[in-house]
Amino acid sequence: MAAFTANDSITKVVSSEMNFGQVILVRGLFAMVLVAAFAWYQDALRPLRTLMIKPVVLRVIGEIGGTLAFMVALVHLPLANTSAILQALPLAITLGAAVIFGEPVGWRRWSAIAAGFIGVLVIVRPGLAGFSQYSLFALVSVAFCTLRDLATRRIPAKIPSLFITLLTTVTVTSAGGVILVPLGGWSPPSATALGLQALAAVLLLIGYQCIISALRTGDISAVAPFRYSALLWAMSLGYLVFGDVPDAMMVTGAATIVASGLYAFYRERIRHRALAAESSGSPPEGV
Repeated sequence: MAAFTANDSITKVVSSEMNFGQVILVRGLFAMVLVAAFAWYQDALRPLRTLMIKPVVLRVIGEIGGTLAFMVALVHLPLANTSAILQALPLAITLGAAVIFGEPVGWRRWSAIAAGFIGVLVIVRPGLAGFSQYSLFALVSVAFCTLRDLATRRIPAKIPSLFITLLTTVTVTSAGGVILVPLGGWSPPSATALGLQALAAVLLLIGYQCIISALRTGDISAVAPFRYSALLWAMSLGYLVFGDVPDAMMVTGAATIVASGLYAFYRERIRHRALAAESSGSPPEGV
């Protein structure tokens, strides 16, 4: 989360010099070189037909859609506001797992999901002063990222995480190249912008690799709450780099989302402990 948020800050800085299609393309080219070299060194390269496996296809679609929508929001909204809306992702994943995978969700967690999305509405504030249509792009990004993370859980274990990272980087970079011309074409970047983009590529590699490994090896309900740390990074970097001070509605909405997500996580842990106790024949501790 620290790596992703620092990458977002750099992206927002260089977006004043080039359109976000070019940002995605340049950053992606740096990242592709790094990831490909690392994958070759780790013997993680696989045939390109791996891209045709359904969960991989869905993950790529989710990553491309989530990245493009997030970039639109990031360029036009304060960093903390964009990040706060993205904090609804763990709740959206819980909702998606219940609807798509049939995972059981009790009324308490349904209530937490509802409260979390109310928090999103407080941040977006539709119909009120301060509403920005670009907030809707952040919500679209949440939907695509939910697809991405749910699909990641269904990717066969034999496919290395590093190769998935490479496929993701290549496809997202290609998407940046496709939208470059409609967004205004190529602008010669400064040396400072190129250096920042190279740094962003390194941060993106770290973030991708960590989150894919976490989602594939850890319980999704245990991994998801750690996303909330991104909000702290976003508020800190937003203030230090851009001078953004979150208003009362943003803080209230963000606090509601985080509290709802943490409660949903708490209820999920209780459920797992209860199931473990049932399978062992002993009563669950603390329930």
